[in-house]
Amino acid sequence: QVQLVESGGGLVQPGGSLRVSCTGTGFTFSIYDMRWYRQAPGKERELVAFITSGGRTTNYADSVKGRFTISRDNAKNTVYLQMNSLKPEGTAVYYCNADVDFGNSRQNCWGQGTQVPVSS
Repeated sequence: QVQLVESGGGLVQPGGSLRVSCTGTGFTFSIYDMRWYRQAPGKERELVAFITSGGRTTNYADSVKGRFTISRDNAKNTVYLQMNSLKPEGTAVYYCNADVDFGNSRQNCWGQGTQVPVSS
């Protein structure tokens, strides 16, 4: 079965850096585009970053552009989100996401999330 497992969250001070990871199992990770979303308290989940299957193309939300970097290591079935210059409004649960094919259908798959509080 498809599993996406995030890790690496934790308390970080404003201006600090953190890298979160997401490892996928149960599917051919290397052929799927991957996304990072976040959901702040009381707010809707928002798309933060996107990376194509081979890692050549990335896109970012305007709010994180220039500070966050998405990358992947297909040999490790892992996608990363490097977050620099974190702001208090970056406090959120960070989720990885992929649309995975199952026979004739496509399933939107999510991890359980990793919490990133940004606070002094």
